[in-house]
Amino acid sequence: MVVARLRCPVCAGPLAAATDTRALRCPRRHSFDLARQGYVNLLTGRSPHVGDTAEMVAARADFLAAGHYHLISSALAEAAATHAGTAGFGAYPLVVDAGAGTGRHLAAVLAALPDAVGLALDVAKPALRRAARAHPRAAAALADTWRPLPLADRSVAVLLNVFAPRNGDEFHRVLHPAGALLVVTPTDAHLAELVEVLGLLRVDPAKADRVADSLAGRFTPEHATVHTARLALDRAEVTTLVGMGPSAWHTDPHRLAAAIDALPAPVTVTASVRLTVWRPR
Repeated sequence: MVVARLRCPVCAGPLAAATDTRALRCPRRHSFDLARQGYVNLLTGRSPHVGDTAEMVAARADFLAAGHYHLISSALAEAAATHAGTAGFGAYPLVVDAGAGTGRHLAAVLAALPDAVGLALDVAKPALRRAARAHPRAAAALADTWRPLPLADRSVAVLLNVFAPRNGDEFHRVLHPAGALLVVTPTDAHLAELVEVLGLLRVDPAKADRVADSLAGRFTPEHATVHTARLALDRAEVTTLVGMGPSAWHTDPHRLAAAIDALPAPVTVTASVRLTVWRPR
């Protein structure tokens, strides 16, 4: 169901399961291995973009499993069902999460769209090992979303993009004209209580403008909502939260541990995101 929408990242030909090995193959005999963990490697050459480490992925899996970012999954599921329904897309409409991480948000959307199938795309193998098991109707592929996406033109009904890079040209190419792009970005209130005290990366004040610029000319914003929750975290959960995000690349672990130990417990933290529904022009 998902394989029929995949395309060879070398020649853009259709892919199909090989009969003689665990791989997908195109008519020109370009072959792509299926990993034992359930995902297919559609990455050609060395990607210049570094994916999340195994430690970062494990931290994210633990934090999401605790329900702390349920507001994101539930907002996506509601938006998908309300604004991006899959009626009229034929059998097994496709939901793609570009930069899917562990696949938890994709799984929530598939639960809200029982006729759909899903595909998790990410450049991090540790994330895809989890995403491949996130939902029985979801598949996973190793791919750099800054490059041409390994998908057929107009093959996607719903495209998810959560805290991930946006490839406007490719998003527009693969999204069906009647489809929807759901983009989640942090607001300036997101994790604000921790930014100063722990020295975390700040949300760019021009974030919304940069998102709009990356999609300008190809998409039109249809609907936007802000979702906010107050989280009560213990110190271990704060450590996990920092360890799963981009600040993990930029903080000194010893100084961070000391700063977290000095926090009063429980630690009150604001989670605040903006979800925008974009339509292709």
